[in-house]
Amino acid sequence: MSFIDYLIFAFYMCGVIAIGYYHFKRNKNADDYYVGSRSVKPWHVGLSIVATDVGGGFSIGLGGLGFVMGFSGSWLLFTGLLGAWLSAVFIIPKIKRLDQEHHFYTYPDFLRLRYGGKVALLAAIISAIGYMGFTGAQILAGAKLCSATLITQTPFGLPMTPLHFCLYVIALITILYTVIGGLKAVIYTDTAQWMILLIGLIVFAIPISLYNIGGWSVLRSSLPDKFFTLNNVDWVTFVNWMVTIIPIWLIAMTLYQRMYACKDEADARKAWFIAGIFEYPIMAFSGVFLGMCSRVFFPEVESEMGLPLLLKNYLPIGITGIVIASYFSAIMSTADSCLMASSGNIVNDILQRYVFPKAPDRKIMQLSQLVTLLIGLAAVIIAAQFEKVLDAILYAYGFMVSGLFVPTLGAYFWKKSTAAGAFWGMLVGGGCTLLLQLEVLRLPESWEALKFNPCLYGILASAVVFVTLCRLFPDTSFSETKD
Repeated sequence: MSFIDYLIFAFYMCGVIAIGYYHFKRNKNADDYYVGSRSVKPWHVGLSIVATDVGGGFSIGLGGLGFVMGFSGSWLLFTGLLGAWLSAVFIIPKIKRLDQEHHFYTYPDFLRLRYGGKVALLAAIISAIGYMGFTGAQILAGAKLCSATLITQTPFGLPMTPLHFCLYVIALITILYTVIGGLKAVIYTDTAQWMILLIGLIVFAIPISLYNIGGWSVLRSSLPDKFFTLNNVDWVTFVNWMVTIIPIWLIAMTLYQRMYACKDEADARKAWFIAGIFEYPIMAFSGVFLGMCSRVFFPEVESEMGLPLLLKNYLPIGITGIVIASYFSAIMSTADSCLMASSGNIVNDILQRYVFPKAPDRKIMQLSQLVTLLIGLAAVIIAAQFEKVLDAILYAYGFMVSGLFVPTLGAYFWKKSTAAGAFWGMLVGGGCTLLLQLEVLRLPESWEALKFNPCLYGILASAVVFVTLCRLFPDTSFSETKD
Protein backbone atom coordinates (compact mmCIF):
# COMPACT_ATOMS: atom_id res chain seq x y z
CA MET A 1 0.00 0.00 0.00
CA SER A 2 1.13 3.53 -0.76
CA PHE A 3 1.19 6.54 1.54
CA ILE A 4 -1.98 7.80 -0.18
CA ASP A 5 -3.78 4.55 0.63
CA TYR A 6 -2.76 4.76 4.28
CA LEU A 7 -3.94 8.39 4.38
CA ILE A 8 -7.32 7.50 2.86
CA PHE A 9 -7.65 4.64 5.31
CA ALA A 10 -6.88 6.92 8.28
CA PHE A 11 -9.34 9.63 7.19
CA TYR A 12 -12.02 7.01 6.58
CA MET A 13 -11.67 5.51 10.03
CA CYS A 14 -11.72 8.95 11.64
CA GLY A 15 -14.90 9.79 9.72
CA VAL A 16 -16.67 6.63 10.88
CA ILE A 17 -15.73 7.26 14.49
CA ALA A 18 -16.83 10.90 14.18
CA ILE A 19 -20.30 9.81 12.98
CA GLY A 20 -20.55 7.44 15.93
CA TYR A 21 -19.55 10.19 18.34
CA TYR A 22 -22.06 12.63 16.80
CA HIS A 23 -24.96 10.26 17.41
CA PHE A 24 -23.64 9.32 20.84
CA LYS A 25 -23.89 12.96 21.92
CA ARG A 26 -27.53 13.00 20.79
CA ASN A 27 -28.54 9.90 22.75
CA LYS A 28 -30.79 10.94 25.61
CA ASN A 29 -32.51 7.75 26.72
CA ALA A 30 -32.70 4.00 26.25
CA ASP A 31 -34.93 4.32 23.16
CA ASP A 32 -32.25 6.40 21.45
CA TYR A 33 -29.39 4.14 22.48
CA TYR A 34 -30.81 0.66 21.94
CA VAL A 35 -33.59 0.97 19.31
CA GLY A 36 -32.74 4.14 17.37
CA SER A 37 -35.77 6.09 18.65
CA ARG A 38 -37.99 3.54 16.80
CA SER A 39 -37.98 5.72 13.67
CA VAL A 40 -35.21 4.53 11.34
CA LYS A 41 -36.07 4.31 7.62
CA PRO A 42 -36.29 0.83 6.02
CA TRP A 43 -33.44 1.35 3.51
CA HIS A 44 -31.07 2.22 6.33
CA VAL A 45 -32.25 -0.75 8.41
CA GLY A 46 -32.04 -3.14 5.44
CA LEU A 47 -28.50 -2.16 4.54
CA SER A 48 -27.52 -2.24 8.20
CA ILE A 49 -28.84 -5.81 8.46
CA VAL A 50 -26.66 -6.85 5.51
CA ALA A 51 -23.63 -5.06 6.93
CA THR A 52 -24.16 -6.74 10.29
CA ASP A 53 -25.05 -10.19 8.98
CA VAL A 54 -22.45 -10.42 6.22
CA GLY A 55 -19.98 -7.77 7.33
CA GLY A 56 -16.26 -8.31 7.17
CA GLY A 57 -16.30 -11.77 8.74
CA PHE A 58 -18.48 -13.42 6.11
CA SER A 59 -16.79 -11.29 3.42
CA ILE A 60 -13.43 -12.79 4.28
CA GLY A 61 -15.07 -16.19 4.78
CA LEU A 62 -16.78 -15.95 1.36
CA GLY A 63 -13.45 -15.18 -0.26
CA GLY A 64 -12.09 -18.32 1.39
CA LEU A 65 -14.99 -20.40 0.04
CA GLY A 66 -14.50 -19.01 -3.46
CA PHE A 67 -10.83 -19.95 -3.12
CA VAL A 68 -11.59 -23.61 -2.32
CA MET A 69 -14.87 -24.34 -4.17
CA GLY A 70 -15.66 -21.49 -6.58
CA PHE A 71 -19.20 -20.27 -7.28
CA SER A 72 -20.74 -23.02 -5.13
CA GLY A 73 -19.52 -21.12 -2.07
CA SER A 74 -22.29 -18.59 -2.80
CA TRP A 75 -24.83 -21.06 -1.35
CA LEU A 76 -23.64 -19.95 2.08
CA LEU A 77 -25.42 -16.60 1.66
CA PHE A 78 -28.45 -18.15 -0.06
CA THR A 79 -29.34 -19.18 3.47
CA GLY A 80 -29.36 -15.47 4.35
CA LEU A 81 -31.90 -14.74 1.59
CA LEU A 82 -34.16 -17.55 2.81
CA GLY A 83 -33.85 -16.53 6.44
CA ALA A 84 -34.56 -12.86 5.76
CA TRP A 85 -37.62 -13.45 3.60
CA LEU A 86 -39.12 -16.14 5.83
CA SER A 87 -38.70 -13.80 8.77
CA ALA A 88 -40.35 -10.95 6.86
CA VAL A 89 -43.39 -13.09 6.04
CA PHE A 90 -43.93 -15.05 9.25
CA ILE A 91 -42.13 -13.32 12.15
CA ILE A 92 -42.24 -9.56 11.65
CA PRO A 93 -46.07 -9.25 11.57
CA LYS A 94 -46.26 -11.00 14.95
CA ILE A 95 -43.38 -9.26 16.70
CA LYS A 96 -44.22 -5.73 15.52
CA ARG A 97 -47.77 -6.00 16.87
CA LEU A 98 -46.37 -6.98 20.26
CA ASP A 99 -43.62 -4.37 20.11
CA GLN A 100 -46.04 -1.53 19.47
CA GLU A 101 -47.97 -2.59 22.56
CA HIS A 102 -45.12 -3.45 24.94
CA HIS A 103 -42.15 -1.40 23.62
CA PHE A 104 -39.52 -4.13 23.61
CA TYR A 105 -35.78 -3.46 23.75
CA THR A 106 -34.30 -6.97 23.45
CA TYR A 107 -35.03 -10.41 22.06
CA PRO A 108 -35.53 -11.90 25.57
CA ASP A 109 -38.23 -9.25 26.18
CA PHE A 110 -40.43 -11.24 23.79
CA LEU A 111 -39.65 -14.53 25.53
CA ARG A 112 -40.38 -12.93 28.91
CA LEU A 113 -43.85 -12.04 27.69
CA ARG A 114 -44.45 -15.57 26.42
CA TYR A 115 -42.66 -17.74 29.00
CA GLY A 116 -41.73 -15.60 31.99
CA GLY A 117 -38.56 -14.36 33.66
CA LYS A 118 -36.54 -17.57 34.08
CA VAL A 119 -36.67 -18.45 30.40
CA ALA A 120 -35.86 -14.88 29.38
CA LEU A 121 -32.86 -14.85 31.74
CA LEU A 122 -31.48 -18.09 30.30
CA ALA A 123 -32.02 -16.83 26.75
CA ALA A 124 -30.16 -13.62 27.61
CA ILE A 125 -27.18 -15.59 28.92
CA ILE A 126 -27.03 -17.84 25.83
CA SER A 127 -27.41 -14.88 23.48
CA ALA A 128 -24.77 -12.83 25.31
CA ILE A 129 -22.23 -15.68 25.17
CA GLY A 130 -23.00 -16.42 21.50
CA TYR A 131 -22.58 -12.80 20.44
CA MET A 132 -19.37 -12.57 22.41
CA GLY A 133 -18.03 -15.42 20.25
CA PHE A 134 -19.36 -13.80 17.08
CA THR A 135 -17.60 -10.57 18.02
CA GLY A 136 -14.39 -12.53 18.38
CA ALA A 137 -14.86 -13.86 14.84
CA GLN A 138 -15.17 -10.32 13.48
CA ILE A 139 -12.05 -9.21 15.33
CA LEU A 140 -10.19 -12.18 13.84
CA ALA A 141 -11.40 -11.18 10.36
CA GLY A 142 -10.04 -7.69 10.90
CA ALA A 143 -6.74 -9.06 12.14
CA LYS A 144 -6.37 -11.26 9.05
CA LEU A 145 -7.06 -8.34 6.75
CA CYS A 146 -4.71 -6.07 8.69
CA SER A 147 -1.83 -8.57 8.81
CA ALA A 148 -2.10 -9.19 5.07
CA THR A 149 -2.41 -5.57 3.94
CA LEU A 150 -1.21 -3.07 6.55
CA ILE A 151 1.10 -4.66 9.12
CA THR A 152 3.01 -7.60 7.66
CA GLN A 153 5.76 -7.52 10.30
CA THR A 154 5.36 -7.20 14.06
CA PRO A 155 6.65 -3.73 15.04
CA PHE A 156 8.79 -2.77 18.04
CA GLY A 157 10.22 -6.29 18.32
CA LEU A 158 7.19 -7.51 20.25
CA PRO A 159 7.16 -11.29 20.89
CA MET A 160 4.07 -12.15 18.85
CA THR A 161 3.06 -12.90 15.29
CA PRO A 162 1.83 -10.10 12.98
CA LEU A 163 -1.64 -11.71 13.09
CA HIS A 164 -1.83 -11.52 16.90
CA PHE A 165 -0.48 -7.96 16.93
CA CYS A 166 -3.18 -6.96 14.44
CA LEU A 167 -5.73 -8.84 16.52
CA TYR A 168 -5.04 -6.59 19.50
CA VAL A 169 -4.95 -3.41 17.38
CA ILE A 170 -8.27 -4.17 15.68
CA ALA A 171 -9.82 -5.10 19.01
CA LEU A 172 -8.75 -1.78 20.52
CA ILE A 173 -10.22 0.25 17.65
CA THR A 174 -13.44 -1.76 17.56
CA ILE A 175 -14.05 -1.67 21.30
CA LEU A 176 -13.39 2.06 21.56
CA TYR A 177 -15.76 2.78 18.66
CA THR A 178 -18.47 0.56 20.08
CA VAL A 179 -18.28 1.97 23.58
CA ILE A 180 -19.15 5.48 22.35
CA GLY A 181 -21.91 4.49 19.89
CA GLY A 182 -25.62 3.68 19.99
CA LEU A 183 -27.85 1.77 17.56
CA LYS A 184 -28.69 4.80 15.43
CA ALA A 185 -24.99 5.55 14.96
CA VAL A 186 -24.40 1.91 14.05
CA ILE A 187 -27.23 1.84 11.49
CA TYR A 188 -26.30 5.07 9.71
CA THR A 189 -22.61 4.24 9.53
CA ASP A 190 -23.54 0.74 8.34
CA THR A 191 -25.45 2.23 5.39
CA ALA A 192 -22.52 4.34 4.21
CA GLN A 193 -19.98 1.59 4.83
CA TRP A 194 -21.94 -1.07 3.02
CA MET A 195 -22.53 1.07 -0.08
CA ILE A 196 -18.85 1.98 -0.25
CA LEU A 197 -17.90 -1.69 0.15
CA LEU A 198 -20.22 -2.78 -2.68
CA ILE A 199 -19.00 0.00 -4.97
CA GLY A 200 -15.41 -0.86 -4.13
CA LEU A 201 -15.95 -4.55 -4.93
CA ILE A 202 -18.24 -4.36 -7.98
CA VAL A 203 -16.95 -1.21 -9.66
CA PHE A 204 -13.24 -1.53 -8.85
CA ALA A 205 -12.03 -4.80 -7.28
CA ILE A 206 -13.80 -7.29 -9.60
CA PRO A 207 -13.02 -5.68 -12.99
CA ILE A 208 -9.47 -4.75 -12.00
CA SER A 209 -8.76 -8.26 -10.72
CA LEU A 210 -10.16 -9.81 -13.90
CA TYR A 211 -8.08 -7.43 -16.02
CA ASN A 212 -4.88 -8.35 -14.17
CA ILE A 213 -5.60 -12.05 -14.60
CA GLY A 214 -5.94 -11.55 -18.35
CA GLY A 215 -9.68 -11.83 -18.76
CA TRP A 216 -12.45 -14.37 -18.28
CA SER A 217 -10.88 -16.99 -20.53
CA VAL A 218 -7.66 -17.00 -18.50
CA LEU A 219 -9.64 -17.29 -15.27
CA ARG A 220 -11.57 -20.27 -16.70
CA SER A 221 -8.39 -22.02 -17.81
CA SER A 222 -6.62 -21.35 -14.48
CA LEU A 223 -9.22 -22.98 -12.23
CA PRO A 224 -10.94 -26.39 -12.26
CA ASP A 225 -14.20 -26.58 -14.24
CA LYS A 226 -16.12 -27.46 -11.09
CA PHE A 227 -15.36 -23.96 -9.73
CA PHE A 228 -17.76 -22.54 -12.33
CA THR A 229 -20.72 -24.70 -11.32
CA LEU A 230 -23.16 -24.50 -8.42
CA ASN A 231 -22.92 -28.15 -7.43
CA ASN A 232 -19.34 -28.21 -6.14
CA VAL A 233 -20.52 -28.53 -2.55
CA ASP A 234 -21.46 -31.72 -0.72
CA TRP A 235 -24.92 -32.05 0.75
CA VAL A 236 -23.65 -32.34 4.33
CA THR A 237 -21.93 -28.95 4.10
CA PHE A 238 -25.08 -27.42 2.61
CA VAL A 239 -27.23 -28.87 5.41
CA ASN A 240 -24.76 -27.56 7.99
CA TRP A 241 -25.04 -24.06 6.54
CA MET A 242 -28.85 -24.27 6.52
CA VAL A 243 -29.24 -25.44 10.11
CA THR A 244 -26.74 -22.95 11.55
CA ILE A 245 -27.63 -19.81 9.58
CA ILE A 246 -31.35 -19.78 8.65
CA PRO A 247 -32.56 -20.16 12.27
CA ILE A 248 -30.43 -17.18 13.35
CA TRP A 249 -33.02 -14.94 11.69
CA LEU A 250 -35.47 -16.06 14.36
CA ILE A 251 -33.27 -15.59 17.43
CA ALA A 252 -30.68 -12.89 16.63
CA MET A 253 -30.62 -10.05 19.14
CA THR A 254 -29.15 -7.70 16.49
CA LEU A 255 -32.14 -8.34 14.22
CA TYR A 256 -34.71 -7.83 16.96
CA GLN A 257 -33.14 -4.47 17.77
CA ARG A 258 -33.59 -3.48 14.14
CA MET A 259 -37.19 -4.72 14.07
CA TYR A 260 -37.88 -2.46 17.03
CA ALA A 261 -36.03 0.42 15.32
CA CYS A 262 -38.52 0.37 12.40
CA LYS A 263 -41.58 2.58 12.67
CA ASP A 264 -44.12 -0.12 11.79
CA GLU A 265 -44.62 -3.57 10.27
CA ALA A 266 -44.55 -2.35 6.67
CA ASP A 267 -41.17 -0.63 7.12
CA ALA A 268 -39.71 -3.66 8.89
CA ARG A 269 -40.82 -6.10 6.17
CA LYS A 270 -39.43 -3.83 3.46
CA ALA A 271 -36.09 -3.66 5.30
CA TRP A 272 -35.90 -7.47 5.49
CA PHE A 273 -36.69 -7.92 1.79
CA ILE A 274 -33.95 -5.40 0.95
CA ALA A 275 -31.49 -7.26 3.17
CA GLY A 276 -32.23 -10.62 1.53
CA ILE A 277 -31.61 -9.48 -2.04
CA PHE A 278 -28.36 -7.74 -1.11
CA GLU A 279 -27.11 -10.91 0.56
CA TYR A 280 -27.96 -13.17 -2.38
CA PRO A 281 -27.06 -12.85 -5.17
CA ILE A 282 -25.24 -9.50 -4.92
CA MET A 283 -22.78 -10.05 -2.08
CA ALA A 284 -22.67 -13.83 -2.40
CA PHE A 285 -21.29 -13.89 -5.94
CA SER A 286 -19.09 -10.80 -5.49
CA GLY A 287 -17.32 -12.38 -2.53
CA VAL A 288 -16.72 -15.84 -4.00
CA PHE A 289 -15.66 -14.42 -7.38
CA LEU A 290 -12.90 -12.38 -5.74
CA GLY A 291 -11.86 -15.48 -3.83
CA MET A 292 -11.57 -17.33 -7.13
CA CYS A 293 -9.42 -14.54 -8.56
CA SER A 294 -7.19 -14.61 -5.49
CA ARG A 295 -6.52 -18.32 -6.02
CA VAL A 296 -5.07 -17.56 -9.46
CA PHE A 297 -2.64 -15.04 -7.98
CA PHE A 298 -1.84 -16.79 -4.68
CA PRO A 299 -2.58 -20.51 -5.04
CA GLU A 300 -0.35 -21.56 -2.13
CA VAL A 301 -1.64 -19.31 0.66
CA GLU A 302 -4.20 -20.19 3.33
CA SER A 303 -7.63 -19.84 1.71
CA GLU A 304 -8.90 -16.87 3.76
CA MET A 305 -5.68 -14.91 3.19
CA GLY A 306 -6.06 -14.90 -0.62
CA LEU A 307 -8.61 -12.08 -0.78
CA PRO A 308 -6.70 -9.65 1.49
CA LEU A 309 -3.51 -10.27 -0.52
CA LEU A 310 -5.40 -9.64 -3.75
CA LEU A 311 -6.70 -6.32 -2.46
CA LYS A 312 -3.26 -5.29 -1.32
CA ASN A 313 -1.27 -6.20 -4.40
CA TYR A 314 -3.50 -5.66 -7.43
CA LEU A 315 -5.70 -2.62 -6.82
CA PRO A 316 -4.49 0.83 -7.95
CA ILE A 317 -3.18 3.46 -5.54
CA GLY A 318 -6.09 5.18 -3.82
CA ILE A 319 -8.61 2.44 -4.66
CA THR A 320 -6.71 0.05 -2.38
CA GLY A 321 -7.15 2.38 0.57
CA ILE A 322 -10.87 2.84 -0.07
CA VAL A 323 -11.64 -0.87 -0.49
CA ILE A 324 -9.55 -1.98 2.48
CA ALA A 325 -11.02 0.79 4.64
CA SER A 326 -14.52 -0.32 3.65
CA TYR A 327 -13.68 -3.92 4.59
CA PHE A 328 -12.44 -2.74 7.97
CA SER A 329 -15.54 -0.64 8.49
CA ALA A 330 -17.76 -3.62 7.56
CA ILE A 331 -15.94 -5.66 10.18
CA MET A 332 -16.42 -2.88 12.71
CA SER A 333 -20.11 -2.62 11.78
CA THR A 334 -20.70 -6.26 12.60
CA ALA A 335 -18.50 -6.23 15.68
CA ASP A 336 -20.13 -3.17 17.21
CA SER A 337 -23.61 -4.56 16.56
CA CYS A 338 -22.67 -7.86 18.19
CA LEU A 339 -21.03 -6.11 21.13
CA MET A 340 -24.15 -4.00 21.59
CA ALA A 341 -26.32 -7.12 21.41
CA SER A 342 -24.27 -8.94 24.03
CA SER A 343 -24.11 -5.83 26.19
CA GLY A 344 -27.86 -5.27 25.82
CA ASN A 345 -28.57 -8.82 26.95
CA ILE A 346 -26.38 -8.47 30.03
CA VAL A 347 -27.41 -4.93 30.98
CA ASN A 348 -31.11 -4.79 30.03
CA ASP A 349 -32.07 -8.41 30.62
CA ILE A 350 -29.92 -9.17 33.66
CA LEU A 351 -28.32 -6.23 35.49
CA GLN A 352 -31.06 -3.67 35.05
CA ARG A 353 -33.80 -6.15 35.84
CA TYR A 354 -32.22 -7.99 38.78
CA VAL A 355 -29.36 -5.85 40.13
CA PHE A 356 -30.08 -2.17 39.36
CA PRO A 357 -33.87 -2.03 38.80
CA LYS A 358 -34.21 1.65 39.71
CA ALA A 359 -31.09 3.07 38.03
CA PRO A 360 -31.70 6.16 35.82
CA ASP A 361 -31.10 6.04 32.07
CA ARG A 362 -27.76 7.87 32.25
CA LYS A 363 -26.39 5.37 34.78
CA ILE A 364 -27.60 2.49 32.64
CA MET A 365 -25.84 3.95 29.59
CA GLN A 366 -22.60 4.25 31.58
CA LEU A 367 -23.01 0.70 32.82
CA SER A 368 -23.56 -0.42 29.21
CA GLN A 369 -20.26 1.15 28.19
CA LEU A 370 -18.39 -0.66 30.96
CA VAL A 371 -20.03 -3.99 30.16
CA THR A 372 -19.31 -3.50 26.46
CA LEU A 373 -15.64 -2.96 27.26
CA LEU A 374 -15.46 -6.14 29.32
CA ILE A 375 -17.25 -8.17 26.65
CA GLY A 376 -14.87 -6.83 24.03
CA LEU A 377 -11.87 -7.96 26.05
CA ALA A 378 -13.39 -11.42 26.43
CA ALA A 379 -14.02 -11.52 22.66
CA VAL A 380 -10.32 -10.93 22.04
CA ILE A 381 -9.49 -14.02 24.08
CA ILE A 382 -12.02 -16.01 22.06
CA ALA A 383 -10.64 -14.71 18.76
CA ALA A 384 -7.14 -15.88 19.64
CA GLN A 385 -8.39 -19.48 19.84
CA PHE A 386 -9.39 -19.75 16.16
CA GLU A 387 -7.42 -19.77 12.92
CA LYS A 388 -10.33 -19.50 10.50
CA VAL A 389 -12.95 -16.76 10.63
CA LEU A 390 -15.72 -18.94 9.25
CA ASP A 391 -15.11 -21.60 11.91
CA ALA A 392 -15.46 -19.01 14.68
CA ILE A 393 -18.66 -17.60 13.17
CA LEU A 394 -20.30 -20.99 12.76
CA TYR A 395 -19.31 -22.03 16.30
CA ALA A 396 -20.96 -18.92 17.75
CA TYR A 397 -24.01 -19.34 15.50
CA GLY A 398 -24.31 -23.01 16.38
CA PHE A 399 -24.28 -22.42 20.12
CA MET A 400 -27.05 -19.81 19.95
CA VAL A 401 -29.17 -21.55 17.36
CA SER A 402 -29.19 -24.96 19.06
CA GLY A 403 -30.29 -23.49 22.36
CA LEU A 404 -32.77 -20.82 21.28
CA PHE A 405 -34.31 -21.85 17.97
CA VAL A 406 -36.84 -24.51 18.98
CA PRO A 407 -38.29 -22.72 22.07
CA THR A 408 -38.56 -19.46 20.08
CA LEU A 409 -40.28 -21.23 17.21
CA GLY A 410 -42.69 -22.69 19.74
CA ALA A 411 -43.32 -19.26 21.26
CA TYR A 412 -44.52 -17.98 17.88
CA PHE A 413 -46.39 -20.94 16.47
CA TRP A 414 -47.30 -23.55 19.14
CA LYS A 415 -49.94 -22.60 21.68
CA LYS A 416 -49.05 -25.58 23.89
CA SER A 417 -45.50 -24.30 24.48
CA THR A 418 -44.68 -23.96 28.18
CA ALA A 419 -41.94 -22.34 30.23
CA ALA A 420 -40.64 -25.70 31.50
CA GLY A 421 -40.20 -27.02 27.96
CA ALA A 422 -38.57 -23.77 26.80
CA PHE A 423 -36.12 -23.56 29.72
CA TRP A 424 -34.85 -27.12 29.52
CA GLY A 425 -34.96 -27.12 25.71
CA MET A 426 -32.61 -24.12 25.70
CA LEU A 427 -30.32 -25.60 28.32
CA VAL A 428 -30.07 -29.03 26.74
CA GLY A 429 -29.78 -27.76 23.14
CA GLY A 430 -27.10 -25.15 23.79
CA GLY A 431 -25.26 -27.37 26.26
CA CYS A 432 -25.24 -30.36 23.90
CA THR A 433 -23.75 -28.33 21.05
CA LEU A 434 -21.17 -26.70 23.30
CA LEU A 435 -20.01 -30.03 24.72
CA LEU A 436 -19.76 -31.52 21.23
CA GLN A 437 -17.80 -28.51 19.96
CA LEU A 438 -15.38 -28.76 22.87
CA GLU A 439 -15.21 -32.56 22.34
CA VAL A 440 -16.26 -33.23 25.91
CA LEU A 441 -19.00 -35.38 24.40
CA ARG A 442 -18.26 -37.68 21.47
CA LEU A 443 -20.77 -39.02 18.99
CA PRO A 444 -20.74 -42.64 17.86
CA GLU A 445 -18.22 -43.19 15.06
CA SER A 446 -20.95 -43.85 12.51
CA TRP A 447 -22.52 -40.46 13.34
CA GLU A 448 -19.20 -38.62 13.31
CA ALA A 449 -18.51 -40.01 9.85
CA LEU A 450 -21.49 -38.04 8.53
CA LYS A 451 -19.72 -34.78 9.54
CA PHE A 452 -22.87 -32.91 10.46
CA ASN A 453 -22.40 -29.71 12.44
CA PRO A 454 -22.89 -30.30 16.20
CA CYS A 455 -25.62 -27.65 16.01
CA LEU A 456 -27.89 -30.13 14.24
CA TYR A 457 -27.66 -32.58 17.13
CA GLY A 458 -28.20 -29.73 19.59
CA ILE A 459 -31.38 -28.66 17.77
CA LEU A 460 -32.69 -32.23 17.74
CA ALA A 461 -31.93 -32.66 21.46
CA SER A 462 -33.61 -29.33 22.20
CA ALA A 463 -36.69 -30.32 20.18
CA VAL A 464 -37.06 -33.68 21.96
CA VAL A 465 -36.77 -32.11 25.42
CA PHE A 466 -38.98 -29.14 24.54
CA VAL A 467 -41.86 -31.17 23.09
CA THR A 468 -41.66 -33.84 25.81
CA LEU A 469 -41.77 -31.40 28.72
CA CYS A 470 -44.48 -29.27 27.11
CA ARG A 471 -46.59 -32.43 26.88
CA LEU A 472 -45.76 -33.68 30.37
CA PHE A 473 -46.16 -30.27 32.10
CA PRO A 474 -48.82 -28.37 30.19
CA ASP A 475 -49.37 -25.85 32.97
CA THR A 476 -47.32 -22.64 33.36
CA SER A 477 -46.35 -23.22 37.00
CA PHE A 478 -42.64 -23.15 36.09
CA SER A 479 -42.96 -19.61 34.79
CA GLU A 480 -42.32 -16.65 37.04
CA THR A 481 -44.78 -13.81 37.20
CA LYS A 482 -44.31 -11.79 34.03
CA ASP A 483 -42.39 -8.70 34.98
